[in-house]
Amino acid sequence: MNKIFYLSTCDTCKRILKEVQPNESIDLQDIKKLHITAAELDAIHEMVGGSYEDLINKRARIYKSEGLKEQCLTEDNIRGWILKEYSMLKRPLAIIDGEVFTGNSKVTVADLKAKLSK
Repeated sequence: MNKIFYLSTCDTCKRILKEVQPNESIDLQDIKKLHITAAELDAIHEMVGGSYEDLINKRARIYKSEGLKEQCLTEDNIRGWILKEYSMLKRPLAIIDGEVFTGNSKVTVADLKAKLSK
């Protein structure tokens, strides 16, 4: 699966997509229009070493407004939040040749760009 999950209303996602320039063989999925499925999330969970915490967006408004930082969230809780609220998925999230790239750090974006240029 070669896919990038992104949010079309997110300026950071737009900037990163423009920078990495994915070719037409990469499936782009706007998570606001087409939410990530449980099967997709579980597959990615396995690829990142079995931690949903690596996939949750701790900067999301709902993460703060629901006080999730102060709660002791289990893996099942985190999985449920990501499936319930599209904004809870750390983004952009790219899967390229079995390798997962999550978030918008400079290192992650540079690694993704390098992978896509091969």
